[in-house]
Amino acid sequence: MNRQYKRAMQKQESVQKKKTPQVKPQGAPGKRVRTKPLQFIKEVIAELKKVAWPTRQEVVAYSIVVIVATVVIATLIFGMDFVFTKAVLALFGVET
Repeated sequence: MNRQYKRAMQKQESVQKKKTPQVKPQGAPGKRVRTKPLQFIKEVIAELKKVAWPTRQEVVAYSIVVIVATVVIATLIFGMDFVFTKAVLALFGVET
């Protein structure tokens, strides 16, 4: 009975595969179409008009924050490097 049931199921699956045609998804494009350069430039300009550009004050403030943060982090790294170098050299008894 088990073999008969398996064979019946295989027949039914093969019949269903034959009946259902393979359909491409709706959103799948057949061939990509290139945008012309002039159209591309027009679209870029249109998108750039939508951007919320920062004011001069905001740019200056953000730049100062970045510079200060960079200096602080560089100083911390330099300090840690200096201390660890001195510690390792002292540990191994190497004189500079």
